[in-house]
Amino acid sequence: MATTPRPSGAYHCGIDAAMDVIGGKWKVLILWALDEHPCRFGELRRHLPGITEKVLTSHLRELESDGVVHRHPYNELPLRVEYSLTPRGRSLNAALAPLGTWGRENVIGT
Repeated sequence: MATTPRPSGAYHCGIDAAMDVIGGKWKVLILWALDEHPCRFGELRRHLPGITEKVLTSHLRELESDGVVHRHPYNELPLRVEYSLTPRGRSLNAALAPLGTWGRENVIGT
C-alpha cells in the first residue's frame, strides 16, 4: 500500500486507484467505524478488536494523507483527537456499501 498517492497516470483503472486507498485488512473497517460519527483513537480500537495501536495509527495517517479521514486535535489537556470522514471518505463509504451488501448476501448468508 502506498503511503502517498501515486500520480493519476500510474493507475490502470479506477479499481486500482481505489484499492490503493482502501487496501489492507483494516482500512475499510476503519471507514465503516467512522461512518456513524467522529471517534477518538481509543473508541476506534474498541470498534476494531484485534487491531494493534501501531497498525491503527499507520492506517489513520494513510487515510488522512489520502484525504478520506480528517484528524481534529483539540487544544486542551489532556490532548484529545477525533477522527472523522471527509466528504471524500463519505463518498468512498457510499461506494463500498454495495460491496457490503454483496458480502452479507453471498458470504454471511450462506
